[in-house]
Amino acid sequence: MSDKRSVFLLAEDNEDDVFFMQRAFRDAGLGNLLFVVTNGEEAVDYLAGREAFSDRNKYPLPDMVFLDLKMPGLNGFEVLSWVRQEGKLTMPVAVLTSSPEEIDLQRARSLGADCYLLKPPTAAMLQSCCQQFRLQCS
Repeated sequence: MSDKRSVFLLAEDNEDDVFFMQRAFRDAGLGNLLFVVTNGEEAVDYLAGREAFSDRNKYPLPDMVFLDLKMPGLNGFEVLSWVRQEGKLTMPVAVLTSSPEEIDLQRARSLGADCYLLKPPTAAMLQSCCQQFRLQCS
């Protein structure tokens, strides 16, 4: 792995889930940057470098996205579809959900999700997901 620290984007509207994700990152020893947006539109704006997120020095393009499925405005499926239609965005996307439903898993995979994680994620789940994509995890 390189010395570059990985940057992560979390798209999550629930404050409790954000807290658990931040704790899982800390417990996993991920000394990385985690940016949080609270809805699908903000996720798209961040990834596109638009509006408040136009400064890439302040809001760098993430190496991986963690995406909640149920968000206001654009939902996670819509954001995932948008990401995969953007030719320049090739980072892995991990879906975060409370849904163990096979139909949601299959839809996420058909839209190009790289990981499907049930909430709340554990440190081990995050480390495994990062290692799968050879992201800097310590």
